[in-house]
Amino acid sequence: MKTKLVVVTILCLALFSALLPNLQIAVSSQATQRRSELYHQGWIDLNKNGRMDVYENSRAPISARVEDLLRQMNLDEKTCQTATLYGVGRGRTGQKAPMEDELPTLEWKTNKLWKDGIANIDEHLNGVGPNGKSIYATDIAKHVWAMNEVQRFFIEDTRLGIPVDFTNEGLRGVAFSTATSFPSELGQGHTWDKELISEIGRVTADEARALGYTNIYAPTLDVSRDQRWGRIEDTYGEDPYLVSRLGVEMAKAMQKDSQVASTAKHFAVYSIAKGAREGQARTDPQATRQEVESLLLPPFKAAIKEAGILGVMSSYNDYDGAPVTGSHYWLTERLRNDFGFRGYVVSDSAAVEYLYNKHGVATDMKDAVRQSINAGLM
Repeated sequence: MKTKLVVVTILCLALFSALLPNLQIAVSSQATQRRSELYHQGWIDLNKNGRMDVYENSRAPISARVEDLLRQMNLDEKTCQTATLYGVGRGRTGQKAPMEDELPTLEWKTNKLWKDGIANIDEHLNGVGPNGKSIYATDIAKHVWAMNEVQRFFIEDTRLGIPVDFTNEGLRGVAFSTATSFPSELGQGHTWDKELISEIGRVTADEARALGYTNIYAPTLDVSRDQRWGRIEDTYGEDPYLVSRLGVEMAKAMQKDSQVASTAKHFAVYSIAKGAREGQARTDPQATRQEVESLLLPPFKAAIKEAGILGVMSSYNDYDGAPVTGSHYWLTERLRNDFGFRGYVVSDSAAVEYLYNKHGVATDMKDAVRQSINAGLM
């Protein structure tokens, strides 16, 4: 598990290095002096100890950086690196947003969960969602400044300075108020045009990176089999070959030159629920083993082996009575051992808590977390 825990962290360190030239804001002389002690040519003193540690050295082997960082992390820091936080604007309609501050506050250093760092902040300031109205989501210059300020908090004001991974959706272009909006994946699939999908992937990645997002939840590799299903527009279609070919092109284009990480979804057997049910009833997929192997899994296998996707999102559903997000068979035996996946696994929104409050296989929320981590989440 320890290597998986820091995969996203090392990815963030690499992605963040390309953003350093853009971190230019007016600061006090005291802050300027403090920052001059942190930022050096080719490296950042992330743990503020005055010397370059192995994990801060971009030229050191990744395995050595992982070992060095893990050695320095305490339990709270390791725990926080397994968590995703919804950013301002994102959240569930009618519920209090988990993150209410657009910019860092003094309270972030003492009373917030992320005072010890966090693995991901999802859809921060993208102008989407029930609480999405913000000047930082409509004015691009202000947005980029705000994203850098949030990243600056994690670099400068947490003990080990582990950068946060800014995630966002990207099924029809990056999810941002003024970003390019493409047709749905279903519309894209109707073209059967691999070059076009590659161009969509390139534009999505370029715009995402320019806006500060380093990890994009795309492509959707689900194969649609029931036209009644409410998320059919999110898929490339009903043909596993088509979904595989377009998914590979999208992922390759997004990850070219390390622009962003491509996190494909939803693994596994997600798009064939009984009666095309949704929401709390998203269980009991109706597919034989042969259908699973020949129709639903090939796109994921192709994206892993051919495109080298860096992320996979685990799905809400069960299969044959076992919830995927708590299944060692799906997240480790199949995904990692069979398909050779080397990246990280993030759960779909409420998939971990569903082990307790929907599937009923966990005794409480903590047990749901334990089951998912042991299964291979992260």
